[in-house]
Amino acid sequence: MASFAQWVEGARPRTLPNAIAPVIAGTGAAAWLHGLCWWKALLAMVVAVAMIVGVNYANDYSDGIRGTDDVRAGPLRLVGSKVATPRSVLTAAVISLVIAAVSGLALAWFSAPWLIVVGGLCIAGAWLYTGGSKPYGYLGLGEVAVFVFFGLVAVLGTQYTQALRIDWVGAAMAVAMGAMSSAVLVANNLRDIPTDKESGKITLAVRLGDARTRLLYQGLLAVAFALTLVLAFATPWAAVGLVALPLALRAAGPVRKGLGGKELIPVLRDTGLTMLVWSIAVAASLAISVR
Repeated sequence: MASFAQWVEGARPRTLPNAIAPVIAGTGAAAWLHGLCWWKALLAMVVAVAMIVGVNYANDYSDGIRGTDDVRAGPLRLVGSKVATPRSVLTAAVISLVIAAVSGLALAWFSAPWLIVVGGLCIAGAWLYTGGSKPYGYLGLGEVAVFVFFGLVAVLGTQYTQALRIDWVGAAMAVAMGAMSSAVLVANNLRDIPTDKESGKITLAVRLGDARTRLLYQGLLAVAFALTLVLAFATPWAAVGLVALPLALRAAGPVRKGLGGKELIPVLRDTGLTMLVWSIAVAASLAISVR
């Protein structure tokens, strides 16, 4: 029987910025269009957090029953380490995804009912990442899905549900968030190249190899900060997002130095912190500039 602390660790709290930061960014983009709605922002946050927790538990379950997590250098996996039964982890995943679905239905009902279809695709994507007979996470498409769901969909969906329209500012923030969110997964998969290759999990990192994966990680961060300068054309205040640059440089340090295994775990934390600080800074600058 897993302890409460183990269940929390199994939910992978280091990935929570992937859910929280895009909603903050999307809310800032909605404020830019004079459409900020606090209760819709909170509802979008529930959807995003429940979704990522559900993805993480579903990933734990699917990888665990396949044996992919039997040997790994990263944080605890509930099924792979046998501290929780596959059924209990699957139940946790289903509960999380149901919470995301119910919250998403409410948000769509008060915004645009066609968003229910988008929500259904998000839940399907959450399960099929490592679930099903041909999980796309094993085909090197995980980063693409993260870019789409936790970048484009999360940011633009948050902006649209509040302002009922999107614009280029929201699109730029969505691409920046997608790039940083994908960078988190790239760092995770960089660390796991040896064990993933052995278990037959062909991630993008396995396909690219160690050296090119390290370049991809740094390139994704560079894209995000280049877009910060682009956003300054909307308002010079957006340049405040550069305050997150030192965090990004710290996150990229172990990647640049060629470190591996457990020495890459802090990269996930620091990349997540970069996302949070960037989203808060840019969102606040957009909200302030329209007052």
